[in-house]
Amino acid sequence: MAAKGSKKVIYAALAGNGLIAITKFIAATITGSSAMFSEAVHSVVDTGNQGLLLHGIKRSRRPPDAAHPFGYGSEIYFWSFVVAILIFGLGAGISFYEGIQKLLHPHPITSPYINYIVLGLAMVFEAVAWWVAYKEFGKVRGNFGIFEAVQRSKDPTIFTVLFEDTAAMLGLIAALIGVACADMLDIMWADGAASVVIGMILAGTAALLAYETKGLLIGEAASRTLRQGVRGIVGRTQAVRHINEMRTMHLAPNDILLALSLDFHDELNAGRVEQTIYKLERDIKARFPDIKRLFIEVQSERDHDREAAAERRIQRSERKNG
Repeated sequence: MAAKGSKKVIYAALAGNGLIAITKFIAATITGSSAMFSEAVHSVVDTGNQGLLLHGIKRSRRPPDAAHPFGYGSEIYFWSFVVAILIFGLGAGISFYEGIQKLLHPHPITSPYINYIVLGLAMVFEAVAWWVAYKEFGKVRGNFGIFEAVQRSKDPTIFTVLFEDTAAMLGLIAALIGVACADMLDIMWADGAASVVIGMILAGTAALLAYETKGLLIGEAASRTLRQGVRGIVGRTQAVRHINEMRTMHLAPNDILLALSLDFHDELNAGRVEQTIYKLERDIKARFPDIKRLFIEVQSERDHDREAAAERRIQRSERKNG
């Protein structure tokens, strides 16, 4: 997902959540609804999260420097992880607290029709934001299912907003049910129960986001398609005898680090090896422009296997002694 598409989704969610938050707080103040207050906090947290994602995108575009020679692309992963923490800590935490307080001290909702109007408008705004996020996500989803596509996606901004908007829609439904039960059926504790349900929805969303962004933050490999494509290019190069090892890592959604260890035919001179490495780098980057950094190590298959075996022995020893 290009940054332009990601920012489009975030701006749509930011505008929607900002308007919804103000409206919900006004309604919660007038009606005294616990579920409405939880939803207002939810919208404030989402608005702040979109601001953090925009901040992360901006910082990730800074050019490499002496302190960070591979650039700042991974900052987008860090700020996405912060978003997950905020959803859990603020959104879910406050919703749980507010809901439990209402369950312990239930009281009727005043002017419930205000809640119905606000929740109805909020559903419309959230539905528009969700649809924008879903359409952008669909551009990179392909034929995969939603959860499989999320696991394969290397741009956390798009699925973070999609998850947030989905949680918002579920939260609004829970709030509407709670308010309706308290108003029409005179079940005063239903409003507090809805707030607790909203907290559970936010906690679950935060857990999913944290799980997905953690993998990106600590370094995920490039897609299997890219790895197979690189192997195909190298395999068709006559000067290369064997691919000893290939490692990839996403430094940012569109910034991949590729490291190759290759065994060249022994009869080749240094000049031919250099020309082959140059051609490989040019061909690989031309086919896969997301590969911004490419390092090729020249090493015999026998020496590589010897070093790999020694490294495995050290790792086994460390696990045994650790």
